Amino acid sequence: MITRRHVILANASLAVSACNRSRQKVIGVVPKATAHLFFVSVHAGVDQAARDLRVNVLWNGPADETDYTRQIEIVDSMITRHVDALAISATDERALVAPLQRAISAGIPVTVFDSAVKIDGYVSFIATDNYGAGCTAARKLASLIGGNRTVGMVMQKPGGASTELRERGFADTIGKEFPSVRIVARQYGMADPARSRAAAENILAAHPDLGGIFASSEASSIGSILAIRSRNLSGKTKLVTFDLSDTHIEGLNNGTVDVMLLQDPFRLGYEAVKSLVEKLSGTTPARRLELPVHVIVKADLDKPEVRALLQGPPR
Repeated sequence: MITRRHVILANASLAVSACNRSRQKVIGVVPKATAHLFFVSVHAGVDQAARDLRVNVLWNGPADETDYTRQIEIVDSMITRHVDALAISATDERALVAPLQRAISAGIPVTVFDSAVKIDGYVSFIATDNYGAGCTAARKLASLIGGNRTVGMVMQKPGGASTELRERGFADTIGKEFPSVRIVARQYGMADPARSRAAAENILAAHPDLGGIFASSEASSIGSILAIRSRNLSGKTKLVTFDLSDTHIEGLNNGTVDVMLLQDPFRLGYEAVKSLVEKLSGTTPARRLELPVHVIVKADLDKPEVRALLQGPPR
């Protein structure tokens, strides 16, 4: 028989449980964009960290990676909401300085992941070694095309620190290590597959004997794959891509893509949240964490560790 005392105890237990939930820290996570597969995988890592570390996550970002105005609005809304901490992959390394300084001044710890911002007061910076990845791309493409050849670059957009580092690493390495290879064209795809395809088409039309292309992002890679395939240049014009999509994997299988460079977006998201949980708990997380890039060729696709990386952990 349920007594009044049982009811009171049950209500008290529910109140304590609700109170404990309300005390969970809230971490705002602001990606460059929400639509790209890369950030879908980042989101999976963020959610897993939230479950493992018992925090709440507020995930919000612009639809378009070029929309830094919207990203600023989102950061400011999170400051107004008084989130306990903030993680961001900045669309522009300069435009996001002022809003992030506002967050830091408001006492909100900030971790920067994936793409840098020109501030010093962050908790952790967590990213792929993007400059090193660009160097790797240059060496792989140069070995594919041989000497005395020309290459082109389909780039992401101005102001994005991560892709700019990849592009700089590529250009620096070609210039220093491969004097017989020339970069004859560089065009931006502005984080859009259709515009990236147009950029790749322009390069291929202007340089019919082009040895190869380096595409520095998900969107620029998809555009380059489609352009090379439409001109029946698969296997002739060598292609080194970055990031992942179904189009990437299909291109690697059919010979349009020669080398695919992959990050670990799940881990990026996980480590970003983890660094802020450590900060909020009074410990000192690593100031900088750089993750290696994975070099994938067609023969690697059946390896269990590569399949796990391509498929990503379940959400």
